[in-house]
Amino acid sequence: MNSMNSIFNSLKTAQTQLAMHNRAAKDTALAAAADAIDKDRAGILQANVRDVAKAREGGMKESLVDRLLLNDKRIDGIIEGIDIVIRQEDPVGRVQAGWTIQNGLQIERVTVPLGVAAIIYESRPNVTADCAAIAYKTGCSILLRGSSSALESNKALVKAIKAGLAKGGGIEDAVALCESGSRDEVDVILNARGFIDVVLPRGGGDLIRRVTENARIPVIETGEGNCHIYIEPSADIEQAVQIIINAKLQRPGVCNAVETLLIHKDILAQIMPKAAAALAGKAEMRCDSLSKAAIGTPPAELVLKDVSEEDWGKEFLDNILAVKTVASCDEAVAHINRYGTKHSEAILTNDLKSAEKFRAQVDAACVYVNASTRFTDGGVFGFGAELGISTQKIHARGPMGLDTLTSIKYIVSGNGQIRS
Repeated sequence: MNSMNSIFNSLKTAQTQLAMHNRAAKDTALAAAADAIDKDRAGILQANVRDVAKAREGGMKESLVDRLLLNDKRIDGIIEGIDIVIRQEDPVGRVQAGWTIQNGLQIERVTVPLGVAAIIYESRPNVTADCAAIAYKTGCSILLRGSSSALESNKALVKAIKAGLAKGGGIEDAVALCESGSRDEVDVILNARGFIDVVLPRGGGDLIRRVTENARIPVIETGEGNCHIYIEPSADIEQAVQIIINAKLQRPGVCNAVETLLIHKDILAQIMPKAAAALAGKAEMRCDSLSKAAIGTPPAELVLKDVSEEDWGKEFLDNILAVKTVASCDEAVAHINRYGTKHSEAILTNDLKSAEKFRAQVDAACVYVNASTRFTDGGVFGFGAELGISTQKIHARGPMGLDTLTSIKYIVSGNGQIRS
């Protein structure tokens, strides 16, 4: 506890110092951090090899190992994400509005750093660099609490980031990593009133529930990705199959991968055999009776099972796809709003009215028409990096970029006014 208090105090001090840095100073420091990651990529990759080997020895499934894995291409992606953050406008110090009241007081509403942030996340070491960059650019200090499975990778990344910030004239103490791997760290963070201004959980349902149910500090909630694709009779069949393959198979262990197909009964016979052929040997299909029957004679390599009620609410994070037959767009929307996690939902259709209904009635952070759910990502949306995907409705929703870690302050200027 004493060591955590020391970290908290250091982060608060660093944040008050960082709040005085202008865009040029912050960008210079971040550029140096990106350069340090590039120069130490060999050491970072070696650390990641140790994490991956340990994860596989512990029986972690390959779709989750993929989230943990770093390679040269992913290191390049981390560096590119920081570069994009650097090129973005500084979100701090924007005058959102200004006015003068009757007694002559001038009032301005200005964006300011939110303060000290903490993020509790699982597996993906790229989150370490993404969140450090976003926090620094917004003038916030950040406490990174990754999972034990990525501890060696995170240590190597944070070491490089802090060295780079220092070399670039920045404040290295604005970034801190919990290194013990103890679960007790999470409880200490969640009770750090007066030290941590906001905490963001990023990971599976158990982690998110633990944070939201136990935190005594403000939470920006990210969510599980139980994502759906609804296919209408007017959809382009070949296009639909390609979207299904991409949304399920490209990276099945991430939160924007599709978990359930909802197929209109009038298109079952056309799409199910093609979907089954495309997924044979690559993914398990869990179907209701109508969609299963529509496959006909299943391909020899297809793993085909009966779907259960329990499956509708699952984020599989694996090569598993549930399939349900629906009779209308209304039924699809009702199913999504009951079982979805308000993350990313898609409709494949050429019917404008159905598309409009789906966009208006589905309760999700991101709604797609004729596109894969895999695009829900801060980098893809042009943010460079992201803090996560918020599935709540207050303060932030969807991919979270720089603005997420800002608040507002009212600056009031006068010339001696007193209130009577």
